[in-house]
Amino acid sequence: MVVLKGIPHILSPELLYALAKMGHGDELVLADANFPTSSVCACGPTEIRADGLQVPELLAAILKLFPLDTYTHSAAAVMELVASDKLKGLTVPVWDTFTQLLSDAGSQAPLEKVERFAFYERAKKAFAVVATGETALYGNLILKKGVIPAELLQ
Repeated sequence: MVVLKGIPHILSPELLYALAKMGHGDELVLADANFPTSSVCACGPTEIRADGLQVPELLAAILKLFPLDTYTHSAAAVMELVASDKLKGLTVPVWDTFTQLLSDAGSQAPLEKVERFAFYERAKKAFAVVATGETALYGNLILKKGVIPAELLQ
């Protein structure tokens, strides 16, 4: 638990450190409970544990500190439904929550949808992967860090 003014208490020191070290264009994965976080991180990104947290609550806290990339088509990506889930007509309500939180943070771009295995490969190149306790199907999210203009760094 972080006890600092203006810092959401659910952001661990390890996560805060990762957010601060990330540069423009670096990506952060918020992974659901079914995501293969440890294997994705075995030879790549830093693994950060946040097992008791859901992705929307963590996203809301991160967006208080984290600038989203405005130099790309979309600063946020989700894993596209596999064909069998599309055929079933599976809906993903958590995506609406992600979209609302991103909109509240000033991002009007649509969520990018990334094919499942391409999502895993992209996650392997991320700066860090945060393992959460999210149980919603397709509850994974990739965020691309943006810049903070000098005039706002006061």
